[in-house]
Amino acid sequence: MATVITLGVAVQDFVFSVDEIPSEPRKYRARDFAVTGGGCAATAAVAVARLGGNSHLISRLGNDFTADIIIRDLETDHVNCAGVRRFDGLKSPLSAIMVDQTGERMIMGYRDNSIPTDPGFVADYFTREADAVVADSRWAEGAVRLFELAAEKGIPAVLDGEMPFGSPERAAVILSSHPVFSAQGLHDYAGEDNLLTGLLSASARREGRWTAVTDGPNGVYVARDGVLRHLPGFAIDVVDTLGAGDVWHGAFALALAEGQSDEQALVFASGAAALKCTRFGGRTGTPRRAELNRFLENQTLQMEPISL
Repeated sequence: MATVITLGVAVQDFVFSVDEIPSEPRKYRARDFAVTGGGCAATAAVAVARLGGNSHLISRLGNDFTADIIIRDLETDHVNCAGVRRFDGLKSPLSAIMVDQTGERMIMGYRDNSIPTDPGFVADYFTREADAVVADSRWAEGAVRLFELAAEKGIPAVLDGEMPFGSPERAAVILSSHPVFSAQGLHDYAGEDNLLTGLLSASARREGRWTAVTDGPNGVYVARDGVLRHLPGFAIDVVDTLGAGDVWHGAFALALAEGQSDEQALVFASGAAALKCTRFGGRTGTPRRAELNRFLENQTLQMEPISL
């Protein structure tokens, strides 16, 4: 069983299924409702565990009732939460989320900006059994420290690249072995409107090293040494995209931890995210290994070279 350490944000989500995203200040009625755990790193950690990995989470929460719920939910999915630090007098993150009939979502999130960013305790929970690490950019100082530890051990370091991009976030991009941006995250990092031009620019800043961007139903684009490649998206009926990117990053890190090639890991992660999108409820729709294997048995997607 491969071991993956995830680092970043853990959130309590309240998810509403609606006909359409509200645009006026009046009362609305939801079609369905789910209370579930969320957050980039926490959802990636659950994906690792459900897909058969040994999952460890390093995160920061308040010492409150919300934290109790978040941790209990993660431990139910067999995520090791020993590295979750709780701070007295501070509030844990939570979100209210609306998902429309097309599966798109709007998120109103809250994070306590008083939670310390000092990454000093990260090394205390870096297990030497780790085969890969993955971090989001919500706690960039922690990501930088985790990636330094991963480099010392010589294991893959996956970055979930989102905005904003200040000095520590940009350092995390350079230190990671596999930075994977969202389309908006890549725009914010590279300052380019064109996705592929931005990807080449981001890779060039890393001296041509492997760099990728996920683009929803359009799949994943990879740049390396000035060459662009594309993995198309899976054809699915989308119900709920909430958490799909986080599941993708967790699955990708696990595949690398297991020794899969970069291309195999991309297919594996994209399949996991696609399955999640077919189910309502955010993280609750994260697939397990057996169903992902069955899904991938019938797929023939392959990487293909592309040019500007």
